[in-house]
Amino acid sequence: MKALVLAPMTAQSLALLRALATVTYESWSETLRLADPEELGRRIASEGYAILVVEADFLPHELFQIAAGLRLVAVARNSVAHVDLTSATRHGVAVVNTPGRNAQAVAELTIGLMLALARRISYLDSYVKSGQWESPWEPYTSPGMRGAELAGKTLGIVGLGRIGCRVARLAQGFDMRVLAYDPYLREPPAGQNFSDAPSRIDDMVDDLTDLVSQADYISVHVPDTPETQGLLSREHLAAAKASCRIINTSAYHAVDETALVDALQARHLAGAAFDVFPTHPITPNNPLLNLDNVVLTPHIGGATEETIARHSMMIVEDIERFLGGQIPLRIVNPEVWPHLWPEVSATIG
Repeated sequence: MKALVLAPMTAQSLALLRALATVTYESWSETLRLADPEELGRRIASEGYAILVVEADFLPHELFQIAAGLRLVAVARNSVAHVDLTSATRHGVAVVNTPGRNAQAVAELTIGLMLALARRISYLDSYVKSGQWESPWEPYTSPGMRGAELAGKTLGIVGLGRIGCRVARLAQGFDMRVLAYDPYLREPPAGQNFSDAPSRIDDMVDDLTDLVSQADYISVHVPDTPETQGLLSREHLAAAKASCRIINTSAYHAVDETALVDALQARHLAGAAFDVFPTHPITPNNPLLNLDNVVLTPHIGGATEETIARHSMMIVEDIERFLGGQIPLRIVNPEVWPHLWPEVSATIG
């Protein structure tokens, strides 16, 4: 079978994949372009690709209509919101994803942003490099340089999925008290579905206001959906401590932007850190750019070598299972499988 790989993969994983199929590797991270869906569909059909590996490319209904012969789509992400699953299933295409591939990376960045806010690392780095550090006593006499420790503080985690769980575990290493709010869970996840579940959560709260009012830090880990827009509302932010800091590495609109900016400007919140924005890159008129108590990073949450290695191996594993007649471990439309495999078997044979 032929596989078209448009997602970044490690050399080791590509070698394993090439032992299973004929591979064309054109990672978007090297070509710096995303495929036009209809053009991609025609290419799949004309060049005979049965397997497609993507990360950022959009796969709408039109692609599946055109891409005759396509039988497996592997998505190098947890979210498959950019794939028309209904159309994929209707056209006999199995879709697999890579859940948890960037959980460690995003969790570590979250802790890093907490530390950056607590110790004003970004500001003080610029302070030293711009030549403003003139006295050895400044770090001890200037209130602007005096930071706070994470130990003993309360972290409120909004959304206790894989990343939220990983953040909880790392925060416990700093001796933080951890609260969690997730309306879809009554207790912290555990067992085989969440092998990276935290060893303990100090408390699962039923009311988001309860979490906000207790937290010294709030870390947002929810999907970007209509249900989560404005999740942290003006009323919630008004209930926060003036010393509270908010970290958002998941969904920009989960926090009421206007209310957040107002609270930061008035120092009703101590600070915020964002790795996600309405657009990527951030627009020049984004109000967060003008605030001195905000840390911004350019959507780097999952951008690690380890994330690529992790999703690469997950994809190869499921392609190998697919070609061997075993249902992929991470299939997101399993209803297609009973109808799909006999056809794939005949093609391989």
